[in-house]
Amino acid sequence: MQFKSQRSVKILLIMASIVIILAGVKAASTIIVPFLLSIFIAMACSPIVNWANQYKLPRAIAVVLVIVIIVVFGLIMAALVGQSMNEFSQNMPKYREQLVGEFAWVVGQLDKVNIYVNKEALISYLDPGAAMNMAKNLLSSLGGVLTNFLLILLIVVFMLFEAESVPKKIHIALDDPSMKMKQVDKFLVSVKNYLAIKTLVSIGTGLVIGIWLYVLGVDHYLLWAVLAFLFNYIPNIGSFIAAVPAVLLAFVQLGAASAGFAALGFVVSNMVMGNVIEPRYMGRGLGLSTLVVFLSLIFWGWLLGTVGMLLSVPLTMIVKIALESSPDTRWMALLLASENDASLIVVPLVEGE
Repeated sequence: MQFKSQRSVKILLIMASIVIILAGVKAASTIIVPFLLSIFIAMACSPIVNWANQYKLPRAIAVVLVIVIIVVFGLIMAALVGQSMNEFSQNMPKYREQLVGEFAWVVGQLDKVNIYVNKEALISYLDPGAAMNMAKNLLSSLGGVLTNFLLILLIVVFMLFEAESVPKKIHIALDDPSMKMKQVDKFLVSVKNYLAIKTLVSIGTGLVIGIWLYVLGVDHYLLWAVLAFLFNYIPNIGSFIAAVPAVLLAFVQLGAASAGFAALGFVVSNMVMGNVIEPRYMGRGLGLSTLVVFLSLIFWGWLLGTVGMLLSVPLTMIVKIALESSPDTRWMALLLASENDASLIVVPLVEGE
């Protein structure tokens, strides 16, 4: 009886500690968000620096080259996307009015087949311009975070310089100076590989979507390409969220046929990238269930805002990989895993008993 009481108290203390930590993270989100972005950028760029070192290029020069590429690419994209956002904001009232008109046309077509819908009530409940407003507000919020670009860049530089010593420091912190705890190395390598491959696949997705929308003649194609790049970090539902405003604009601007082709481009690119290219290079054991993806989107978005939504799956993946690294917590990783990935986690769990 006393053992059960002690266990209950321990569980309550752990839960209370988690609540306090989360409250502290939310209160300090303005500081934590740039720091998290810096970590993810540094981890995604670390393989490039390591690759340059293999060709006898000094680490300092490799880091400087990577930072120069980031700055040049960032400035070019900021200028182009900023211009597209300004034009999109100016045209937003016109697009919304046209969307309402097209929505009314759809209701009229439904009336012809004896499906009667109250047009005013339906439009008031389902604002067809909300998705386009969401895209604009999301990118505006992200731009607000990137006002700390210089701070983020400096943190990335220092992280890249010290990346080699991080594994050893973690081993020492875990009281393992002889570095015999291989699960620590496995965790660090898995996270780094996941972020690097996911970033490359997301860039490829953004490029394909941008070129496809440019060929179709959809306005602000750069804006939708960046949105596709960002939301590709969210599997299963991210591509759908990114596609909605672009397809709606294609519907308003070019008609139903072009909207269908735009939607087809999103579907094909995400099927190829998500089901063919990404699994081939990312390997096994990195799947999350669709429910966990959706809940993580809500949770990290509430905790960290817009950036938390974009980083929700990478953050959850880090938690999952960390849980997989220890036999004592592997059952928790099983709860986060997809149906196919669950069997891959169960095998080492059984073998380790």
